[in-house]
Amino acid sequence: MCVLSNDVIGHQMTATSYTPIAGCGVIALPDAAEYDRRWLIVDEQGHWISASQCPALADVTMVMRMGNLVLRAPGMLRLELPLDVIEDDDSVRRVARIGSQVVDVVDEGDVAATWFSNAAGVACRLFKVHPEAAPVDWPE
Repeated sequence: MCVLSNDVIGHQMTATSYTPIAGCGVIALPDAAEYDRRWLIVDEQGHWISASQCPALADVTMVMRMGNLVLRAPGMLRLELPLDVIEDDDSVRRVARIGSQVVDVVDEGDVAATWFSNAAGVACRLFKVHPEAAPVDWPE
């Protein structure tokens, strides 16, 4: 179970590791650089949930395979997300709050929301930063 608060602790990475889903595990491959922090987990109020707020997110591991981001978490079946999708469906566009910044995002749907809610132990959704969104100023 996660305890959600406004406290955010920085995410430690090496120069060659990337975290496609902000707050989850890292991938130590140069090919992952273009996907660094492309996705984020948000609570029911649309605020980003960091691993410091929900330590279970750090247990989500991922690999890139055959055009997909393959996610695993303890006790869960894997979830695969396509890495490159053309975002042309405005019905799934939302906004999320990352620190004090409001960010244009895309909702990844109910299957991903259910998967992450079960993995995290709290209702949440997976959003992707919209490709036309302004650069995100991630809290340190």
